[in-house]
Amino acid sequence: FHVFDQGRFAKEVLPKYFKHNNMASFVRQLNMYGFRKVVNIEQGGLVKPERDDTEFQHLCFLQGHEHLLEHIKRKVSVVKSEETKMRQEDLSRLLYEVQILRSQQENMECQVQDMK
Repeated sequence: FHVFDQGRFAKEVLPKYFKHNNMASFVRQLNMYGFRKVVNIEQGGLVKPERDDTEFQHLCFLQGHEHLLEHIKRKVSVVKSEETKMRQEDLSRLLYEVQILRSQQENMECQVQDMK
């Protein structure tokens, strides 16, 4: 889809459907659902366009193909912060146990040497 006037879109359309009128927040939401900004080849995406228009695309957002809309879903993070915290705690505990086992192994090796 194509937004021809970002300023007007943000001022008139966004407040009707969102709690804000911030174009950057809207673009961030689009990105979370897999939409990507179409970059003008002539400008290579490095130069700010002269016009105030922007185009976005998604593989499942095609005119006349409403059945594809069900495939547009918000991306979920692979690991949540609490899960990461638990994994860090588990890792720390395992490393501590490995250190203890190594220490015990060294002691046993010394005892075996003494017995020989």
